[in-house]
Order: sequence, then structure tokens, then C-alpha cells
Amino acid sequence: MALVSAKTAGLALAATGAAHFVAPKAFLGITKAAFPQDTDQWVLRNGATELAVGLALSAGKTRKLGVLGALGYLGWLGFNAAKNR
Repeated sequence: MALVSAKTAGLALAATGAAHFVAPKAFLGITKAAFPQDTDQWVLRNGATELAVGLALSAGKTRKLGVLGALGYLGWLGFNAAKNR
């Protein structure tokens, strides 16, 4: 039995993405690790990506695409964080 449904996880990720636009300064520290240049713009780009992936995860018809998007996004963030260490 899953602790959290895919729909709930998707909506939580979408809400976090939307929060990037409401309170971008809250995400500057973590974003700077992966994107040390143009960090303000990357906060907004990451917010848009998280919003889109979260919404895709929350709907049954787009969930598979959302999972692929989430895996790609996490890999890309991890790569950039490691590269800019």
C-alpha cells in the first residue's frame, strides 16, 4: 500500500512549483547549488518545470509522461549540482 497516492504527490510537487513564483527567495539557496549563474531565472524555470511535472503526475492520463518527466528532471538537477560543486 502506498503511503501517498500519485495524485497527492503530483499536487504537492505542483504546489511547490507554484511556490517558486510566490516566494522565489525561499528557493535561491538550493537553486544556487545547481545553477550558480542566473539563479533568479533558474528559480522560475525550475518552478515552471515542477508545476508542469506535478500536474502531469496528478492526472491518470498523463501520469506515465509525468514519471518520465520527473526522472529526467531529477537526473538533470543532480547532474548540474554535481557539475557545479
